Amino acid sequence: MTQQVPSTEPELAGVRNFRDVGGLPTVDGRRVRQGVLFRSGHLAHATDEDATFLDTLGLHTIFDFRNAADQKLEGPDVELTGVRNVNLPLSDPADGAEFWKMVRDGDIEQLREILDDGKAANRMIESYRMIIKERTTEHSRVLHSLAEDSVPALMHCAAGKDRAGLSIAVTLLALGVEREAILADYLESNAKHRRYKVQRNNSYTPEVMELLSPLFDARAEYLTAAFETIEENWGGVDTYLEQALGVTPEVRERLRERLLD
Repeated sequence: MTQQVPSTEPELAGVRNFRDVGGLPTVDGRRVRQGVLFRSGHLAHATDEDATFLDTLGLHTIFDFRNAADQKLEGPDVELTGVRNVNLPLSDPADGAEFWKMVRDGDIEQLREILDDGKAANRMIESYRMIIKERTTEHSRVLHSLAEDSVPALMHCAAGKDRAGLSIAVTLLALGVEREAILADYLESNAKHRRYKVQRNNSYTPEVMELLSPLFDARAEYLTAAFETIEENWGGVDTYLEQALGVTPEVRERLRERLLD
């Protein structure tokens, strides 16, 4: 089992799933530097105390992978002094506003039809594969920004699990972090205190919550599908980074200089 550096996490009242990914090991014996790369759920509900803590991180850039539907539902991120906010919408595995309207309407037959019998998990797997295949421009922009001037950086989506999870994973692959460590960090999103707070109403029966649970889980099979997509379409990480994302060995070296000890 890969040894990871333990870290002391702040208790943020209005921000879920926050963590520093520093300490993760690379295949050549280095580690991600502490205090340069963070991940979380959205910052729209950050309290004044949360914002004060986030200000202490010295962030250069916040990458927000939410789409317009997310932002309408949750609100804009809290504004932090001197921090650049970059919105790069990625596809929501739950299909955003229309999907959640269907949930709120409580059409259990329709939910069973699209989510039961493993369909919800398959939906997540296909979404992860699609984001890897079709969102190369966004991931390229993130990596080039990090190599140039965007560190320290925080990446988030709504829950900080799927879109942010994939973008963090792509970044860690570019740094040469061990796959096992990338997966272990991804699965941290399952911790009870990290999970997305569902705004429940009368339509959220136990059966509805069970049908929805694969959408709220971080499952190894989801991230593994993303890794497999890279192998199947590009033959490996090096070719994926260079051909799909335009990340040359020189850019990767700048990334490593900025983000690794």
